[in-house]
Amino acid sequence: MKKLLLAVCCALSFPAFADLKLPAPSPGAKVMQTAGLTDITIDYSSPAVKGRKIWGGLVPYDQVWRAGANKATNITFSQPVVIDGKDVPAGTYAFFTIPGQKTWTLVLNKNAEQWGGFNYDQSTDLLRVTVTPQAIPMRERLAYAVTNFTHDAANIDLEWEKLRVTLPVKLKTAEQSEKNIVQADGTAWQPMNNAARYYLEIKDWAKGLAAIDKSIATKETWLNVWVKAQLLAGSGKVKDAYPLAEKAQTLGAAVPPADFFYAEDIKKALKEWKGK
Repeated sequence: MKKLLLAVCCALSFPAFADLKLPAPSPGAKVMQTAGLTDITIDYSSPAVKGRKIWGGLVPYDQVWRAGANKATNITFSQPVVIDGKDVPAGTYAFFTIPGQKTWTLVLNKNAEQWGGFNYDQSTDLLRVTVTPQAIPMRERLAYAVTNFTHDAANIDLEWEKLRVTLPVKLKTAEQSEKNIVQADGTAWQPMNNAARYYLEIKDWAKGLAAIDKSIATKETWLNVWVKAQLLAGSGKVKDAYPLAEKAQTLGAAVPPADFFYAEDIKKALKEWKGK
């Protein structure tokens, strides 16, 4: 009977051991950054230096490396991008590197579902890019970041130990935005107002004015009148912008204060533009 009870207790204890939670040697990580209209996501595992020689040691030179640990690092683009002059369709790719003492080769491979680089096949590469590594302060754990991103470009940085390599990415934001604007619903004032604000940001005054006139024709508000004033001022027509800023201030005074969120900007512009 005692033997039976001991056997039952041991059997019941096994699931507890199976569910034991402990820190992973190379914990998983995910970085996502929206740049322009593109979501860039890097899914990877993060090994530590642990006092080891990394480059030319743990990570040999001139051999394919998974650029992380465990499963091959994945990079996902939600929209088509351009890398090294080559079109990259939206999708998920395995990211490999071939470290060298002076330069590295960065690889996007079409087979995203790989464990490490053990079954890596160069014939399924989408592209290869040669880059020069940069020296950085000591970083114990490997990490990725999307840096220096604008509407038009972004960098994907890999950092580990005392080294950084960068994969430059060009975005197709302007092309994608134009397509979205053409397809926008013309029955409401907001879409064309948003389009005009985008053109204001990129300083395309002519397209901005065309878009804001469509917005105002649908419904005149303090906001779209103010956007038109900014577009005119930006294009050098401050004299024409001033009365529109006054009108935006009058229209804005008729709405709840919380909804007139550019009140101070308009007040400031009226001071700056007066008499010009």
